Amino acid sequence: MHDIKYIRDNFENFKKKISKRNNTTKIDNILDLDKKNRKLIQDKENLEKEKKNISKSKDEKMFLKSKEISSSIKKLSDEQIKIKTELENLLSSIPNIPHNDVPDGSNEKDNKIIETKGNLQKKNFKEKSHFELGEKLGMLDFDLASKTTGSRFVFVKDKLAMLERALSNFMLDIHTLENGYREISPPLIASESTMYGTGQLPKFENDQFEIKLEINDGRKFLIPTAEVILTNMVKNQILKQSDLPIRLVASTPCFRKEAGSYGKDTKGMIRQHQFYKVELVSIVEPENCSEELERMTNCATMILDKLKLPYRKIILCSGDMGFSAEKTYDIEVWLPSEQKYREISSCSSCGTFQSRRMNSKYKNSKNENVFTGTLNGSGLAIGRTLISIIENYQTEDGSINIPDALRPYMNNIDKILPISS
Repeated sequence: MHDIKYIRDNFENFKKKISKRNNTTKIDNILDLDKKNRKLIQDKENLEKEKKNISKSKDEKMFLKSKEISSSIKKLSDEQIKIKTELENLLSSIPNIPHNDVPDGSNEKDNKIIETKGNLQKKNFKEKSHFELGEKLGMLDFDLASKTTGSRFVFVKDKLAMLERALSNFMLDIHTLENGYREISPPLIASESTMYGTGQLPKFENDQFEIKLEINDGRKFLIPTAEVILTNMVKNQILKQSDLPIRLVASTPCFRKEAGSYGKDTKGMIRQHQFYKVELVSIVEPENCSEELERMTNCATMILDKLKLPYRKIILCSGDMGFSAEKTYDIEVWLPSEQKYREISSCSSCGTFQSRRMNSKYKNSKNENVFTGTLNGSGLAIGRTLISIIENYQTEDGSINIPDALRPYMNNIDKILPISS
């Protein structure tokens, strides 16, 4: 959500920055709606003051006048609520302003590579895809998932299921024991207001899985990412400055319709309706967002370093960032079968954009209530890490070597062999 006072005082600059976000929402009438809203509030307050003065006079002759004023107040109030709602709906559909560090651009072609790390080892055999390898091992079953559930789901079996679990435990241990995050096991269902707080609603409703509960307790959704539920842990709160920074981590299933990706990555596990992810969330003083983003991104790349997987770090351009982000680094891991890098993590600073929607504040050193800064990042996506290990650690006979860092989590086995072996 945006600060209407800032927009009011800096409209041309705001309009210029938002134009860099591929924004489709028309914003030219923001100032007009704001002006109408403030005038209606002022007119209503003037009438309320007049009515109060009449009641103090106790003049029975003014009783009729008081009734007329009450009727006018009601009309003004109804109109003001209507205008305010229209203004808030408009503001809530506008993406965050890009940080000054963010390169201008309209799509992924305009993103900038910051760093490339790791060796791309050339093997003396033709490298297979993760789904070919997984099916030959007898440990990835897409056909069975289609029968029981539908497309874009998979059964992960046996040692690959063990590897999937090992990755989650490994990442949680690194982030809690080495990187200072506090582990949370959160609900997997979010309310409408919670989804609104982090920016999933109302703009991206078509990509969410809404669920029906027997109780009449408002709309509920399966979380598309643990970011939603973790960030909202501080909604409608005024924190102490000493509470910050708050650093949280959770490993959860995530659920997305992938409404905008029809026809993309239809084979394999790259784009699933259900997937596991270890999510990092930070709540900080807003002036520390940039520093915290660097820290969070380094925590995510640390996992890839320990797993010895090749990757690159990219800063997204203004037109390719997520709705709530002011600055984003994507981390892309190398997939030999595709001969290209694919996203495995996205780490974003949202500034005060989400905290305004959530009403999350802290009391600063001047005893002022200030909106917090929020950040989120994948540390990492479990499914895509599994894919990258399968492909980068494959051998000519189709077995999968286990990275050294994961062997303690895999009963010290060093290789995954076909089930029949």
